[in-house]
Amino acid sequence: MKSLAILGAGPKAVAVQAKAHALRRLGLPSPDITVIDYQGIGGNWRSGGGWTDGRHQLGTSPTKDVGFPYRTRIAAAADTDPLNRAVDRELMSVSWPAFLVATDRYAAWVDRGHPAPRHYLWADYLRWAAVNTGMDLVNGQVTRIGLRNARRTGRRDADGWSLSVDLADGSTTRITADALLVTGPGRSDRRIAPLPTVMSVSGFWSAVGSGSLPAASRVAVIGGGETAASVTDEIIRHTVVDISVISPTATIFSRGEGVFENEIYTDPRKWVELDEDARRDVIARCDRGVFSGRVQTSLMAEDRVSHLRGRVLSVNDHHGSAAVHVARSLPGGQVAEHTEIFDLVIDARGNSPLWFTRMMDDRVVASLISACGGPVTTAAVEDRITPDLSLGGMRPTLFLPALAGFRQGPGFANLSCLGELSDRVLAGLGVSPAQPPAAGPAQPPAAGGVPTDLSTGTFPSSERITQ
Repeated sequence: MKSLAILGAGPKAVAVQAKAHALRRLGLPSPDITVIDYQGIGGNWRSGGGWTDGRHQLGTSPTKDVGFPYRTRIAAAADTDPLNRAVDRELMSVSWPAFLVATDRYAAWVDRGHPAPRHYLWADYLRWAAVNTGMDLVNGQVTRIGLRNARRTGRRDADGWSLSVDLADGSTTRITADALLVTGPGRSDRRIAPLPTVMSVSGFWSAVGSGSLPAASRVAVIGGGETAASVTDEIIRHTVVDISVISPTATIFSRGEGVFENEIYTDPRKWVELDEDARRDVIARCDRGVFSGRVQTSLMAEDRVSHLRGRVLSVNDHHGSAAVHVARSLPGGQVAEHTEIFDLVIDARGNSPLWFTRMMDDRVVASLISACGGPVTTAAVEDRITPDLSLGGMRPTLFLPALAGFRQGPGFANLSCLGELSDRVLAGLGVSPAQPPAAGPAQPPAAGGVPTDLSTGTFPSSERITQ
């Protein structure tokens, strides 16, 4: 069984840890897992983590917890096999309702109509689940991602990962594993210009927490996703005259929360039946550049908030204010550019999806280039994510669920199907269903370590990436 190192101690890490623990409790094989995060468990959901002040509400229902949708398939060959259901019952012991019962919050939560929790409470749940499943957490910052050489004399082949880690106590260590899972958004200190009038996401939330947010009449929020939504939802609580949300989309759509949209997020098997145009349409309409229904509702009464369509090209100083240069596309392939003046700009675009590549050494980057067949771009990586959520052609195994949305299903990139995500990752590590006695020879594993029978039921062969 392969060992696994996980970069980031958020929901995805806790989900994989929880299912591995459930398998172990039932006497089934499971990998050794080490999780590394300098902020601790759920740090990005707390004040000081750089992405929130901890007081805003979760955009996804908390019932989509670390085990959801409780449809394990890796313990036994048949979906309805009692062994698969036994794993799900073990996972229920670290579900969101179990956490509320354990902390005497369940009755109040039901009486209030099952509200989405504030971010800090979601972080408390993640920490509770991690502790109760025995997570091996290394409190440190990964500074370098390298390759572990194969244990064969004279060979330079890589058979695993080697991570350099600066620990919280000031010392350094090296962690090795057969496979690596990258989670989380990375740093939140990105800003489009180094000006006093331009704030990063982390700078904004730090100012909110300390009560030092600069006074401003006109504010611009760059970005159209949930990060921008949380920032906008906070700004309307302050004395501001005008708030412009700048994004390249036609408008700011609300996230689809109907049963039909949710089904695609919950059950990625439906996703593989869609052609590429249909997938792009779903992602554009329901996933990227959208605000949650809750935030949209709070903004309906705000005539101070408007949408400015366009892509920000640059931000420059203008007599102590910020001059935001915006370009927007027009019919006929034309582009119109103009400049808007703001007192304060918050860069809420989030981090680059490939943020982790900055820590990779030259050998890893060379392996990435080989796996992508050329330059390492977001599109190239997204197009090569295999059913077990790893990058096809990359050795050693590199799991990138945050980039799996286009090929494998949009729920993998967020919190919509954490239990399915853990199934996929553990299958990629070699966890496979116990096979019943058969007259013929056993089928060999599919490429990437995913068992053939599981691939047929959960990971359709039509979705294999051609290298």
